[in-house]
Amino acid sequence: MRSAESLIDSPAVPRLLIAAVLLVSVVMGAQTPRADPQGTQLAAATEHLQKGRVAEAIKACKGVLAANPRSAQAHMLLGLAYLAQGSFEMIAAAKAEFQQAIDLDPELLWARFYLARLYLDQGLNEKAQEQLERGLKQVPDVPDFLSLLGEVRRELGDPGASVELNRKAIEGGVAMTPAHYFLALAYLDLKQEQAAMAEFERAIRSSHATPELYNSMASLYLRKQQFDDAEEACRRAIALDRSRPDTYLTLARVYNAQHASDKALETLRAALPAGKEFPATEYYQGLQADLAVERGVAYTAKKMYAPAIEEYARALGFDPRRAVIHRRLAELYRQKGDLAGAALHTKEADNLEKGQR
Repeated sequence: MRSAESLIDSPAVPRLLIAAVLLVSVVMGAQTPRADPQGTQLAAATEHLQKGRVAEAIKACKGVLAANPRSAQAHMLLGLAYLAQGSFEMIAAAKAEFQQAIDLDPELLWARFYLARLYLDQGLNEKAQEQLERGLKQVPDVPDFLSLLGEVRRELGDPGASVELNRKAIEGGVAMTPAHYFLALAYLDLKQEQAAMAEFERAIRSSHATPELYNSMASLYLRKQQFDDAEEACRRAIALDRSRPDTYLTLARVYNAQHASDKALETLRAALPAGKEFPATEYYQGLQADLAVERGVAYTAKKMYAPAIEEYARALGFDPRRAVIHRRLAELYRQKGDLAGAALHTKEADNLEKGQR
């Protein structure tokens, strides 16, 4: 796992799914619908999902389940449809459907894949690994399983294993956009930025480029201080999905790096509209901490120390393990002439850094 402090400057890797319907044709393509009304409805649900008609897909799946509650395929497709809604609130419902599908039919490979993907999104890496390894034991060398397992291994601290697994996935897959993306992330962890950029570019040239691809490229451009390229990559990510807060966070970092504080603050307001809620997971707690940190950076640059202190304190409320935030607060208190406050946060930072060694 990454340290809490490193999250401030690392690329934002979102925990929500790579587009849920990308694999629908793969999921159902090898399965011939039965020549009965339920088979017809399942085929219709698959077609609805492939064409983005989510409400119709849900209706078709529920129609099958009303007649046969033990239809594992219907439960799996319903889970995919829930994910395709793109709503945080539907994640738990999707997870329940995938689990039900596996309980009814342990051989239903793709239900296991999507359950693993959800576990990864929620930071439950060991559970994701267990599901993927079970799937690969059932059907060895499935490229999508190899690729996702590589990403899980990276999250568990082994980017070398991710490189090996994703290379193997690419060799076995016709169009493995996620594998190139995960491979790029592994190269970043290994400090091989040129190799990472090459993999990002391969992924983006595909027909399935996603917001997270552009967002991660933007973070790499930002590291290299290629600000125009970073901003353009963010704009492309936002054009694909305006609801993702992680992209606005990256764009705000681009502006803060150029001392464009007002632009950064405006961008951060778009990242977290009034009333927007996040799931209560470690990742989204960290994301909200990151948003507060960038507001603190912008306010500090504008010499607005009181709101900067407020934002850094808010960040610590979401993630109290970040020594670097205590360092910044100590400096702000020194600027205000509050030496006691500065000493307190310096001590907190020292204690946290000592505990992380």
